[in-house]
Amino acid sequence: MNTLFDKIWDAHVVTSVEGGPDQLYIDRHYCHEVTSPQAFNELRERKLSVFRPAQTTCSPDHNIPTLHQDQPIADPVSRNQVETLARNAREFGLTYYGLGNKKNGIIHVIGPEYGLTQPGMTIVCGDSHTSTHGAFGAIAFGIGTSEVAMVLASQCILQPKPKSMRINIEGKLSPGVTAKDIALYIIAQMTTGGATGYFVEYAGEAIRALSMEERMTVCNLSIEMGARGGLIAPDETTFAYVKGREFAPKGEAWDKALAYWKTLYSDADAVFDREVTFQAADIAPRITYGTNPGMGIAIDEAIPLEDTIDESSKISYRRALHYMGFEPGERLLRKKIDYVFLGSCTNGRIEDFRAFANLVKGHHKASHVTAWLVPGSQAVARQIVAEGLDRTLAEAGFEIRQPGCSACLAMNDDKVPAGKYAVSTSNRNFEGRQGPGARTILAGPLVAAAAAITGEITDPRTFL
Repeated sequence: MNTLFDKIWDAHVVTSVEGGPDQLYIDRHYCHEVTSPQAFNELRERKLSVFRPAQTTCSPDHNIPTLHQDQPIADPVSRNQVETLARNAREFGLTYYGLGNKKNGIIHVIGPEYGLTQPGMTIVCGDSHTSTHGAFGAIAFGIGTSEVAMVLASQCILQPKPKSMRINIEGKLSPGVTAKDIALYIIAQMTTGGATGYFVEYAGEAIRALSMEERMTVCNLSIEMGARGGLIAPDETTFAYVKGREFAPKGEAWDKALAYWKTLYSDADAVFDREVTFQAADIAPRITYGTNPGMGIAIDEAIPLEDTIDESSKISYRRALHYMGFEPGERLLRKKIDYVFLGSCTNGRIEDFRAFANLVKGHHKASHVTAWLVPGSQAVARQIVAEGLDRTLAEAGFEIRQPGCSACLAMNDDKVPAGKYAVSTSNRNFEGRQGPGARTILAGPLVAAAAAITGEITDPRTFL
């Protein structure tokens, strides 16, 4: 009668506090430059070492530039953060994939790429989008800086056990609908607080049909509806992806791991605290119109009228439309845009670049559009070249930048100017997220590609 979440969680509980949190053992800890400096300082102050250094992997990603990575970082704050992570990793004996390292990239992209992320694991990082790794049938969630110190010092964390929810997507997706559209649809239906206090398992025919990269996109956005994290039961798709990767088990260890991984599913009679079902046929290519990922519509729908909005949300609704420069009932098709961003831990993988390149092939970037195409890792950048996608994109007027978080957030040089509209494949559209005054429209890679060549919000299905 156990859910997949129960099976993994219960196997990692070291001790429990009656009426309080569990002490949870952590298998894999990812670390970037933004949320870790104070944690390392705490270790120094308390004269502590890292308990199991082999289980922490560090890579700078948020602050790194996506041009001229062979030169010193110009911004002093960014440079200091990146250099501090390098120093801390050296001092405490941690694996570090810095700028120039062939394994550098966004931490939530490189973990799966190299087989560090595996089914049945508990995984944490001082970053809310750690839920990405749940795509492998792992319990993965973001933690705060004090908790980063806790994991470094003990390889454990104190954590109350969340409630469980299953979200089923039944049926087959329509042509032109991507994993990003699934996630944005779910968040719009659930609202940004609809899964607060829950760990979500995604299931159903449409979920099982997704590739691993698509599953990562869905799990990545779990946090945007308030969930603690999201996960998908591992299956043959998962096992085929992990097998042969650098840090995946080999030989007899693989056989033993695989036997365990095949037990990781929710039992037929498992009871969830909440269960929700949606139909894949109801999902179309989507965009956001407001300033949270739940304020979204199908690309051919109109912005909701105020009288359809809950009373408690009307103030934020009005503020969002004012910030975005939109009107109630307005349709956003044909709306002129200024920037397009393909990348981030949500949509910076090779399949995203294939989708974008396939749509723009034979067309050309709109002259007024600034397009930032940013691979999620050095490995993705190499694969783009190996597959000739760089040539296809260059012929269409696009350039590939160097890997990093880039325009997902305004912590590096890739900032959208105030008042400009950006169609972005990233995960958040809060006020100022992509730069002070920037207006972000979240979308999948196909919608971004269509916008990049037309210069306006365009239904990608017209190109398919």
